[in-house]
Amino acid sequence: MRKRSKYKPKPVIINNMAYVMSGLQPLVNMKDVMLKLQIKNHFALEALRLGDATKEDIDTIISAFNITEALAKFDIGAEYKVEIKEAQDALYECAKRGLNNYKFIVKGPELKAINYAMQVHDMQLQASTVKDIEVATDYVNKMIISKKARPIVEKT
Repeated sequence: MRKRSKYKPKPVIINNMAYVMSGLQPLVNMKDVMLKLQIKNHFALEALRLGDATKEDIDTIISAFNITEALAKFDIGAEYKVEIKEAQDALYECAKRGLNNYKFIVKGPELKAINYAMQVHDMQLQASTVKDIEVATDYVNKMIISKKARPIVEKT
């Protein structure tokens, strides 16, 4: 049996100009994509508020806040870094509490911070381009792969 190579060829972009132009397009112009994303995020947030949140809902909110943090790092909403950090800490505490029985109950101040960060996320989406979102997603994936992200499950 042959050893598998780590080499993976880069994808080939057939139409470079269309790729560049789509990256420059504001996300607001892609109304259907943005609307689906916002509905998904806000349904997860509403489930958390009502106390009916599942693991998938928490994962959705965590993903949204990771992108929020990455966009703030790349100067889209950078003035809200403190509030984003507070919301991530609040969501982390909520997720840690609910990890044993998958009952995610959020406290009042935590919900306030999470709601504010979701508003910041919505404003960032309106101000960003497709390329900004791609760069932020790549950054988040790199942080997760390099284990610089804070895991909810603690090793015992």
